Amino acid sequence: MKFKIQTFILCFLFILTASPSFSQPAGMGMKKWRGEGPCWRASELNLSQEQRKNLDLIQLTYFREAQLLRTQLFTKRLELRELLINPTIKIEFIRVKSLEIIELQSKQEERAIEYLIKVRNLLTPEQLQNWCPEQEFPFFRQMMYGTDPTGSMRPKKTFPPTE
Repeated sequence: MKFKIQTFILCFLFILTASPSFSQPAGMGMKKWRGEGPCWRASELNLSQEQRKNLDLIQLTYFREAQLLRTQLFTKRLELRELLINPTIKIEFIRVKSLEIIELQSKQEERAIEYLIKVRNLLTPEQLQNWCPEQEFPFFRQMMYGTDPTGSMRPKKTFPPTE
């Protein structure tokens, strides 16, 4: 059992580190909410050398914190799964584990907002006019619009009928 969890965690960490960037190619800016021209990720703006250095530091710090939270979330979800399929586990333990997951998700969202605030503070007023916070990572877009990272609504799963 522990071997399975450790294997899942290692696979998750490998996938996470293999694709650390969620960026879109340059030129893929979205239209702003106000109907103005396209807007961009902070890294695609005309940043000064000092701004670029600070942005790299902010991103590095955020991604380290976020990776730790994602790993913890992954582990808690595996633990919840094990609790759910074990017939001897009391419902209270399942609810406690669920609350732990909700708390970690909340921390994850707090870190994302703090990251965006730090990036915002780094940019000039002119750069802010061309910046789209939702471009920084797909998670934020999902949080803002309630859709998946591609912007489309997720189809509902259909389950086979039970007999």
